[in-house]
Amino acid sequence: MWRRLENERNVRVCAILGALTIAFSSILVRLADASASTAAFFRCLYALPLLGLLAFAEDRRLGPRSWHDRRYAIGAGFFFAADLILWNRSIGDVGAGLATVLANIQVVFVPLIAWVVLSERPGRQVLAALPIALIGVLCISGVLEQGAYGRDPGAGTIYGLCAGLAYVGFLMLLRRGGTDLRRPGGPLFDATATSAVLCAVVGIVIGDIDFVPSWPSAGWLLLLALSSQVVGWLLITISLPRLPSAMTSVLLTVQPVGSVLLGALIFAESPTPLQLVGVVLVLAGLLTATRRVRRAARAPAAALAEPERAT
Repeated sequence: MWRRLENERNVRVCAILGALTIAFSSILVRLADASASTAAFFRCLYALPLLGLLAFAEDRRLGPRSWHDRRYAIGAGFFFAADLILWNRSIGDVGAGLATVLANIQVVFVPLIAWVVLSERPGRQVLAALPIALIGVLCISGVLEQGAYGRDPGAGTIYGLCAGLAYVGFLMLLRRGGTDLRRPGGPLFDATATSAVLCAVVGIVIGDIDFVPSWPSAGWLLLLALSSQVVGWLLITISLPRLPSAMTSVLLTVQPVGSVLLGALIFAESPTPLQLVGVVLVLAGLLTATRRVRRAARAPAAALAEPERAT
């Protein structure tokens, strides 16, 4: 399997399919019409059987992973739970498309937090991207105009940015625990299992989780888990580390742009012209930042720093 993926054409197809699959994440969350904790919990829970089988097959073929690697993946699950719950709240407040664009600002946050935590000074392109992306965020938030799209665009923007920050912690820890490109399933299984437990706990504390979702909500959540959490993430994890940096930068925009277009087509979401300008500015910031960052990115988590909305 891995030898076939070394063909750049095959890798490119996998990456595009993964990005398009994940573009439906926010759409499926809206279709499920479930609370933030419920959607996050079942997205993880329904994905565990397939990810567990893949992790088991990897361990049989390559031997068990060390506890050192597994503890980082488990730690990543803490941040992933926060990311999913916050992002789901953002979808309800500002819409599927804009919430996805906001969450992807984590691509700019990753090198900045690495600068603070690991003393890895970001390049000039990252620093140049920051004001571009932040101006775009202001435009999306609705603070610069009256009648911006969304139930509460200001709150949705805050939730989206916080989700992006949580995603940074997820990526940084998963990078430490998932450097073996032959094992995409194991680290993802550990992080997803940890996230499922934490989402359940948070949902119980908040009081918004439904452990028996009705139909068709349960069907949409099952589709979300199998498509985004399993197929989409695995395709992206496997393919992006093997692509040139220029190609990965372009692919970064596929998921948020796809989510905006799908939100407009399926839910008639209609951001204002100023909010659409904000979308363009955020995407410009992502491309500016990743052109420099991607050059040395060959680890799985660097690949996951693309849209997710790991995502």
